[in-house]
Amino acid sequence: MQSIFEEKAYNEIKARISKLNESATANWGKMNTGQMVWHCQGPFNILLEKNDYGMKPNWLVKLLFKKSMYNDKPWKKGLPTAKFLKTEDTKDFEQEKIKLEALIDEAYSQRTKTEFAPHPAFGHFTSQQWGQIQYKHLDHHFKQFGV
Repeated sequence: MQSIFEEKAYNEIKARISKLNESATANWGKMNTGQMVWHCQGPFNILLEKNDYGMKPNWLVKLLFKKSMYNDKPWKKGLPTAKFLKTEDTKDFEQEKIKLEALIDEAYSQRTKTEFAPHPAFGHFTSQQWGQIQYKHLDHHFKQFGV
């Protein structure tokens, strides 16, 4: 699995996000592009310790899902979205895209960091796993919108 902390993966993600546009339609799911780029900010906010969304440790979720967050197996289409990362509100695509790009850049700037704070629900991840999680999540949603 690629990592957002790797230059090649970072550049690929930046190129793909530049191809997103407001009128793109989802190949699956209910989000539009504005909602999707807003949604994709959440995991970066957790990584960068900007927001923990009130999550608490959950041993069952950790046991069942932790490894799937960063392994090479693609996520299934239409998986349920965590409540705190869901919105039905209209989101300004361009503004949310700028925010997401800034978070991606900020995360990449920390690529040499050897330790990040534990995930509020899943606990400790290595730096490599954190980078893989961020890449996998973006890749999943960019594929959702055909980029």
